[in-house]
Amino acid sequence: MRIHLSRPHMSGHEEARVAEAFASNFVAPIGPQLDAFEAAVAAYLGGSVHCVALSSGSAALHLALRIAGVGPGDEVWVSSMTFAGGVFPVTYLGATPRFFDLSPDSWTIDTACLAKELAKAAKEGRLPKAIVPTDLYGQSVDLDALEALARHHGVRLVVDSAESLGAVFRNGRKAGTGGDAAILSFNGNKIITSSGGGMLVTRHESWAEEARFLASQARDPAPHYAHSTFGYNYRLSNICAAIGLGQMEVLESRVARRRAIFARYKSALARPGLAFMPEPSGQRATRWLTTLTIDTGQTGTSREDIRRMLLDHQIEARPLWKPMHMQPLYAGAPYHGAGVDERLFAHGLCLPSGSDMTEAQQDEVIARIETLLDARRPPPIFRAFHRPKRASDRAGAMGKV
Repeated sequence: MRIHLSRPHMSGHEEARVAEAFASNFVAPIGPQLDAFEAAVAAYLGGSVHCVALSSGSAALHLALRIAGVGPGDEVWVSSMTFAGGVFPVTYLGATPRFFDLSPDSWTIDTACLAKELAKAAKEGRLPKAIVPTDLYGQSVDLDALEALARHHGVRLVVDSAESLGAVFRNGRKAGTGGDAAILSFNGNKIITSSGGGMLVTRHESWAEEARFLASQARDPAPHYAHSTFGYNYRLSNICAAIGLGQMEVLESRVARRRAIFARYKSALARPGLAFMPEPSGQRATRWLTTLTIDTGQTGTSREDIRRMLLDHQIEARPLWKPMHMQPLYAGAPYHGAGVDERLFAHGLCLPSGSDMTEAQQDEVIARIETLLDARRPPPIFRAFHRPKRASDRAGAMGKV
């Protein structure tokens, strides 16, 4: 049986919620399950947040950027290592992305690099309209630093938390509560799913109201169809919301399971040349996906060797996101950083991490990787020759990144 990277994991609560929606005949993009889903996410996140359930995380980002005033000729500063849906809405609005590297200590946007470039842009009168950092693989960005920078420069901050629902930034503050708005995803491969869908989360009530208006075809109050601006068909189906409502009941257990899977991988594969995604002190990542890097010099094998071997045994693994500044679509776009994200892409691998993964399945993944590594292990003299000696060497060889 194929071992998937991260497949939907139903809890048993969803069918009853969907049945309630059918019984009420609310099968369109409004209804009590939709309202309840938004309320459940808001209650989980805590604080005075407003949630608007939408058809996708990309739709949520599109609306957030439009409400933030992004338009043709503007710049939006974005994490380069992200899913394409975290950048495409910038293009929808006619704006230009400027890409930023990651910190090797967190694998999230390099705030020091960002601060330096913001200061420079402020002096030159070319500040961005918005900043969109990505919570990568279930780990929150540094909300304190980013919010301080956004306030100081008067720039809107929209946090792409599509991959991090259930993560904790610091002192109990949950991922998904940052900036002027945050966006969530409930795609089928996420930690919980509504089969598809997303959510805009904001502390600004006016933003939530405008998002609901724009997501419902921007229909003005009138007995007929009247429109003073254009909108979108972006509201989440009430049926999908019912699935999401059932999933919210098990979110914390899903986080615990994914973290346990990560811990087991890290313990079993503790050997020179393999390095797992770090977790900053005081934070709790969801470990939505277990990610690691492979140092070819120390292991005698590459990311692609391992990925293809696993695929040959019906085990799905995947490279890390290809940085967007390396994509043909954005060739030549401005990029700032030291290439940490480029090296992560070259050497990084996502392992099967679904919360319904059995220990036997994980044992198979671990055993097959160990078998390949043992077979490819360089001779002792070769390993000694290639062993990095300085901190900078270790970083370059992916020991740290």
